[in-house]
Amino acid sequence: MANKKKSPNRISPGEERLNHGIALQRKNPLIARLNGTLQVCGKQAMGRETAALVHSSGTIYLNKDALLSPMEWAYTIAHCKLHLAFGHFDAERMPGYEKELPDGSRQWVTSCNQPLWNMACDIYVSKFLYDIKFGSPTCANPADSFPGSLTDERKIYQYLMERGFSGKNQSYGTACDTVMDMQGLERPLIYDSKRNQVNEYMANFAYALAYSVSDVVSEAGGHEAVSHRKFTQSEKAAQWFINHYPLLGGLAAGFRILEDYRLCMAEEISIAAVNVDEAEIYVNPAAGLSFEELKFVLAHEFLHAGLCHHDRCQGRDPYLWNIVCDYVINGWLNDMGIGEMPERGLLYDETLKNISAENLYDRMVKDLKKLSKLDTFRGYQKGDIMSGSGSGSSQTGHTATSLDDFYRSALQNGLEYYCQTGRGYIPAGLIEEIRALAMPPIPWDVRLGNWFDCHFAPLEKRRTYARPSRRQGSTPDIPRPSYVTADLSAHSRTFGVVIDTSGSMNAKLIGYALGAVASYAVAKEVPYARVVFCDAAAYDAGYLAPEDIAGRVQVRGRGGTVLQPGVDLLVGAADFPKDGPILIITDGFIEEHMSIRRAHAFLVPRGRRLPFRPKGDVFYFQ
Repeated sequence: MANKKKSPNRISPGEERLNHGIALQRKNPLIARLNGTLQVCGKQAMGRETAALVHSSGTIYLNKDALLSPMEWAYTIAHCKLHLAFGHFDAERMPGYEKELPDGSRQWVTSCNQPLWNMACDIYVSKFLYDIKFGSPTCANPADSFPGSLTDERKIYQYLMERGFSGKNQSYGTACDTVMDMQGLERPLIYDSKRNQVNEYMANFAYALAYSVSDVVSEAGGHEAVSHRKFTQSEKAAQWFINHYPLLGGLAAGFRILEDYRLCMAEEISIAAVNVDEAEIYVNPAAGLSFEELKFVLAHEFLHAGLCHHDRCQGRDPYLWNIVCDYVINGWLNDMGIGEMPERGLLYDETLKNISAENLYDRMVKDLKKLSKLDTFRGYQKGDIMSGSGSGSSQTGHTATSLDDFYRSALQNGLEYYCQTGRGYIPAGLIEEIRALAMPPIPWDVRLGNWFDCHFAPLEKRRTYARPSRRQGSTPDIPRPSYVTADLSAHSRTFGVVIDTSGSMNAKLIGYALGAVASYAVAKEVPYARVVFCDAAAYDAGYLAPEDIAGRVQVRGRGGTVLQPGVDLLVGAADFPKDGPILIITDGFIEEHMSIRRAHAFLVPRGRRLPFRPKGDVFYFQ
């Protein structure tokens, strides 16, 4: 019987598993985009126990005879690619020191233990792959053996040095225990910034990361991956931010761009609008915007979401607040030079610069009739900040708390990247707003406590040299100083409280606010407060101990509230100090103008606004 000849095209089971692993890593939106030249070798060149080696030149050597599964091969290839992507062969990233050259310039000189640096980089890459859950790891999770976050190769290297590791046991790499999987470390890569030399592998990694985020977001939303479909003009404009503008790139990756003419007609969207709760931006394809105009419009909507304008309305008129935010954003975008301003729906005033939206709202609140006739990108008398499930409502809400966190985080990360690289120009006002979003607001009761601190300094003790007590009678000629508190009249350390007791006020909220007032008054040793109740008329309750005020409040509900008579009653009272501050507790449904010519502050329930621009402090309690 004749022997069957082995087909020359037939591949071995090991090579078949390797090809399967190569195909698997090509399906990952991040790993597939990383650079690295794959070269298949055999056990004759690499030995049976070494699966892969990566050279500083960018070549990745794969041993087709290694006993790995396809998922383990995908992990191994990704491991080698990430060594290049993270710049582990770069001299600047390796431990070392700076050396001054004869021409005065400075050069980084590496002075690291190469096997130990290889081990540190292997630990870093392995932890990264465990975190993104890619492939089947060929080693244990480094987080189980090493403390800390393992997010810095140099810190890992330093830790290994301090613990006496030699780097000979390469258990976290892709080679055998006695071989380094990073080849070429003896010649670290040096890039001359003066000649615009950059690490192409690291630059490609940034590009791959941006596109993989877009793919994941698209797939999570039930859409085709970004890299496998054609973009509309609006989507191309959004991709421009991901690729070229880090400040807004994170926000752009998290939004769906919808160009549906019927939807825009139903929601009365003339040009564009943003739905912050659904993470969607609606663009009317009939608006006929150019690519540069689309960039401007999308950046406008991104900033609405990123700066949480939908959540900062806080009881203000939603449409007027939208108008004010448009003026602020468009001024910033003009300074930043992003795209071109469209002619329709644009609200821009060169004089309104370096003003926060809250301050601009207080300035413009008197011009409601004029502002109600202005257009936004959504259209006439409609705000382009939408919330809810496509309802088009401009009211604020907290139904998308996680999205709000994402918007803030995306802007903050973009700002940090800008600060590190200096790419582009960002107005100082926008930087301040982004940083302010990272800081939690000061609670209203803490601000109220600071208000009391300003008006009621702690009672200072003073020295006295009065006649000593009989216990010191044995040495009456020796003066002995002692401390006594200042002797002040009860009315010299007091404040006025004007309380809105109309039917629109919630008795529970009044009690809550008064409880905080009473606690701070007692803490500041304020014995009495002059209390005036107001609804349709003012009622003087006289001086009350702070802890007794809440028990005397009655919601009378006799119609609308006018608080000016209550303030005038306090100001004109002969027994009320001329410099005594006044605290006004109201729900905001009061007269449209008040004249208070002394220190004062308002306590207003959160979500309500005063109908005028106050001169004193305003504390929004809840």
